Amino acid sequence: MALENRLELKLAQKLILTPQLQLAIKLLQMPQLELSEAINMELTENPFLEEVVEEKENLTKEEIENIETPEASDDTEAPLERLMTNLNSFSVQEYFDERGSDGRDLGYFNPGLVEQPSYEQFLQTSVNLSEHLLWQLGLSDADEEIKRIGEVVIGNIDENGYLRTTEEEIVQTENAGISDVRHAIRLVQGFDPPGIAARDLKECLLIQLRALNLSGSLVEHIVLDNLPDVEKKRYQQIARQYNAPLDDIMAAIGIIEGLEPKPARNFSSSATIYIMPDVYVAKTEDGYQILLNDEGLPRVRLSNHYRKLMLMLKGTLSKEERLFVDEKIRSAIWLLKSLDQRNKTIYRVTECILNFQRDFFDIGVSVLKPLNLKDVSQELGMHESTISRVTSNKFLSCSHGLYSFRFFFSSALQGSAGTISSTLVKDLIRKLVSEEDQAKPFSDQRIADVLKSKDITIARRTVAKYREELKIPSQGSRKKIEY
Repeated sequence: MALENRLELKLAQKLILTPQLQLAIKLLQMPQLELSEAINMELTENPFLEEVVEEKENLTKEEIENIETPEASDDTEAPLERLMTNLNSFSVQEYFDERGSDGRDLGYFNPGLVEQPSYEQFLQTSVNLSEHLLWQLGLSDADEEIKRIGEVVIGNIDENGYLRTTEEEIVQTENAGISDVRHAIRLVQGFDPPGIAARDLKECLLIQLRALNLSGSLVEHIVLDNLPDVEKKRYQQIARQYNAPLDDIMAAIGIIEGLEPKPARNFSSSATIYIMPDVYVAKTEDGYQILLNDEGLPRVRLSNHYRKLMLMLKGTLSKEERLFVDEKIRSAIWLLKSLDQRNKTIYRVTECILNFQRDFFDIGVSVLKPLNLKDVSQELGMHESTISRVTSNKFLSCSHGLYSFRFFFSSALQGSAGTISSTLVKDLIRKLVSEEDQAKPFSDQRIADVLKSKDITIARRTVAKYREELKIPSQGSRKKIEY
């Protein structure tokens, strides 16, 4: 078969996302803080957008009449002539006499003039872990080579305080001797906080025990040889191994539990992120009211000044300039339309959730119903992906607290009165664990049996899955032995 070139026409349907639609989708899934940053960025780049600033209210007639006006001066001399008269009457000797009276000619001020301290002097910046360790390294009496290697060691400590490089890697990268590298690591391990620069958890605990003068003690032996037994609470086995009373073993375990597994915890540089609700649902006498939270969001509009200016200059603009102006105007209009569409969509989804979960807003979590994205999408006539974007990273505030939109969507489990929400089942599991006897904690099968007695059919593996999602430890890890 010979190869040949030819032209063909084909008719096909494709779904293409226009830039305007991409912008609407992008804004729809943005949380409150990201949306504020995006609007501010657009305000900076687009001259046809301006922020709406609340104008000061107009003064009433009475307020205008009460404004005090300065009394007219009897001096009829013209301002320019009065200024020249003052300059001519002021002598050079008077100028130096005035400077000499407060000490300005001597380079200082007299005690009567006290300079206020700057505001920056009252600000305090938090010291990070690296700065804290480098400060201690600078105060040490080690030689320059050890300090140089110590800086490398400090630079390889992670956010938890552990050294994430090996001695061999430091030797190769820094062209240093192995003995100097070990000396530098031991030097940094002696710094504050205790346990810093350890390679693993065992070394971290041992460093802290040395700082407590517990080297060679029963506590150190348990850390060296029995950490897996401590984790699984095999205290009787540890007591038999060391032929020690169980009380001594429990005292040693208490000391180990008091040690810090993450030495750099107090030097964490992560900033606290506060959740800002996107929607408020308030109960009124007439029912529930939905309020969209626009606090902190810039209110934008088209700039009439630039629009009029461009209309006046449109005949004098080049082709490239006209294209730029048209693009910016279209971008501004689409931004305003997308923001309006975003607010309407969030309001409709919130209203639908309110209708589906009315019992929750009236009573609480105990009556939360199963709900999925498909139910809301069918109710509103929207695609499930749109509902997913609306409910992603957004929060709702009501009388029961602050909840993620996804909180109201859960799968269904079988109960005596029909289907119940998996969120309700998780809440029941949390309550059962919080009320259990810590000496005899519930197993996953026991929790499943208790829920079955309440007419909730659930498998043991499902209980284990929900327990892990709730970050609840296993039965053995929750068990506490009292003596």
